[in-house]
Amino acid sequence: MNSKVRAMIVLAVLLGGFSLYLNKDWFAKPHIQIYDRSRPARLIFRRKIPQDATVNPVVFGFNQELKLTELKVVPVSDLETNQRPHPVWHLVSESNSIPVKDFLYGTGIRGMHPAIIGAAPEPLEPGVKYRLLIAAGSMKAEHDFVPTPIQH
Repeated sequence: MNSKVRAMIVLAVLLGGFSLYLNKDWFAKPHIQIYDRSRPARLIFRRKIPQDATVNPVVFGFNQELKLTELKVVPVSDLETNQRPHPVWHLVSESNSIPVKDFLYGTGIRGMHPAIIGAAPEPLEPGVKYRLLIAAGSMKAEHDFVPTPIQH
């Protein structure tokens, strides 16, 4: 086999390997996609929503079930001005959270508890931009959302 044939084989193997690397995402970390919905409460959720609420319930969901280890909701304006912003809702889990695919703002998630014992989620304000920060083991993700006001 002459050197020209060897060079062509090596080049073909390198191009094939590079193509697999680009197209198969073998080396990419798993990606968490977060979505939110803020709609008028349905009959099922009405009992979980405080009477004095000013925003529609916010439901968060993921593209996969996650065993959350930390969950925080923080006003974006606090993130821009403070190094340690005050979360309006903060849950943590040491080891035994149940995998979830979606949850309602302010409600309990099995296996998680408030970061500060006895702390309750603060009510969301309409038109204010918030950021949901989650951790599921070593994976982390964030998502900005704006709750919609209740229409009477």
